[in-house]
Amino acid sequence: MNLKLHKPLCIFDLETTGITVGKDRIVEICILKVNPDASRESRTWLVNPERSIPADASAIHGIYDEDVKEAPKFKEIASKIMEMLSGADLGGFNSNRFDVPLLVEELLRAGIDFDLSKFKLVDAQTIFHKMEPRNLSAAYQFYCGKTLENAHSAEADVMATFEVLDAQVAHYEDLPNEIAGLSEISQQNKFADLAGFIGFDGDGKEIFNFGKYKGQRVKDVFQKDLGYYGWIQAADFPLYTKKVLTGIQLRSKF
Repeated sequence: MNLKLHKPLCIFDLETTGITVGKDRIVEICILKVNPDASRESRTWLVNPERSIPADASAIHGIYDEDVKEAPKFKEIASKIMEMLSGADLGGFNSNRFDVPLLVEELLRAGIDFDLSKFKLVDAQTIFHKMEPRNLSAAYQFYCGKTLENAHSAEADVMATFEVLDAQVAHYEDLPNEIAGLSEISQQNKFADLAGFIGFDGDGKEIFNFGKYKGQRVKDVFQKDLGYYGWIQAADFPLYTKKVLTGIQLRSKF
């Protein structure tokens, strides 16, 4: 193994009802946990999303309503997922922009207060696009010399993602083999939340990236227009974005 791990790394992949982080639901999750001694364990769960899976989503991942009608609801397996993720860093392919935000939304709905600050995030797609600007199948072919069979199966994708990430470390001499360095490279832009609604200014203070207060500091906006905070909490924003804004609002009182 080329990666140098100081703690476990959980590579995971989601199949979902769609691509809207705040609204769509998980229908399958696979987690591959790789330990510092290179030992591995993996778990895959089908998940009942408690809604119909759109035909266009099923056409991509091959999971239909019939396949998940007897599967557990996410809240029924959330504790098992967190048990596997606890004490690990997180990795995936396009995970920083999609899989991580959507997983956090599901965990929050299940009543689990997910603290992102405890995890380093590594996104093999971001590294791939920075090093060799393309998708998981192309990355697998380029780095591993293999054809990805069964693409869009969570298990196939997660196994291929780990092989790609491990091969990337071997391929580039200037690429770090530790998670902290890979996490830095995986970042496209730094946001306070996962969906990119809250960014940072030059002084590292949270600012709005949208709406009538775009570019203004969140703390300053809430001090002059607390109703804006209330509007966001009542509107259709991701739960993690609301959580971050609540934290800023609470800090501003002291």
